[in-house]
Amino acid sequence: MNESPAAAAPGADNDRPTMPALARGWRCKCPYCGTGRLLHSYLKVNDRCSRCGLDLTRARADDGPAYLTILIVGHIMAPLMHVVYFSWRPEPLVMFTVFAIGCLASSLYLLPRMKGIVIAYQWARRMHGFGEDTPAGKGQ
Repeated sequence: MNESPAAAAPGADNDRPTMPALARGWRCKCPYCGTGRLLHSYLKVNDRCSRCGLDLTRARADDGPAYLTILIVGHIMAPLMHVVYFSWRPEPLVMFTVFAIGCLASSLYLLPRMKGIVIAYQWARRMHGFGEDTPAGKGQ
């Protein structure tokens, strides 16, 4: 099922399909093989994939995952807070506590997944040095 990117012509649009790579990134797996771990210690990127040997040292996620996490959590929690407040009128301390824990939990859940998605997108689009090379261990 995992086709080697080297099988297609270099530079072809379909040689690294984006959606499967993003799905692998969401699972924090290697965007090439989908088996090896992408991250260790919560947000640190592995130097190489343990299964296929893909060089991950070039991955540059920078502030992208944090921005995407804030964007998603904010767009979910803000309308939810509005609905909860005007529907049930909870005590301010209860509302603050519930939504603070909800924002924290959802942010901690989403952040590594967003980092995986950003790195997988870079790999699929051949950005930041993920260009023409293939992993050392091509045998999948």
